[in-house]
Amino acid sequence: MGDSELNIFEEEFWSINKVLEALLESTSARCLLLIDKAGQLITSVGDVSQIDIPSFATLSAADFAATSQLASIIGESEFSTLFHQGVNENIYVSVVASKVILAVIFDNRTTLGLVRLKVRQASAQLEAIFKKIFQKIEKTYGKTIDEGFVEEAESELDNLFK
Repeated sequence: MGDSELNIFEEEFWSINKVLEALLESTSARCLLLIDKAGQLITSVGDVSQIDIPSFATLSAADFAATSQLASIIGESEFSTLFHQGVNENIYVSVVASKVILAVIFDNRTTLGLVRLKVRQASAQLEAIFKKIFQKIEKTYGKTIDEGFVEEAESELDNLFK
C-alpha cells in the first residue's frame, strides 16, 4: 500500500480527534474512546492510562451487540445509547453513524445530562466526517462487497449467539 493510500483518511482522522478533544473539554469527562463494532479501538482522547483498552473496546462492542438483541426482543431495532452508573465512574456509550461506538468515561465533575447533550452534538459532527470517509472508500475502492451480503453475514453471526 502506497503513502497516498495510507494518507487518504489523515484529514478525517484529525477532524475526528478535534471533535473528540472538544467533546472531552466541554463535558469534563475523563476520557473518550471511539471503537468499531468489531471491538477495535479507532482512537481515544483523555487519560486512558488506567484502562485496559483492548478489553474495554472488546467488551463495549459485545455490550452493544447484547443490547441490540435485548432491543429486538422487545420490538426495537436497537438502542442507540447505553449508560452504566458506578459509585465513582460512569460510562455513556453511543452509536455514531451506525458503524462506530463512542464511549465517554466520566465522574462527578459533570452530569449525565450534559454528557448526553454534548455527545448528541458531537455525534452529528462525527457522522458528517464518517460520511466523507465512506464516500472516499467507495470512490477509491468501489463497492467490493454487496450491502445485502454484509447484512446477511451479520444476521448469521447474530444467530450463532442466540
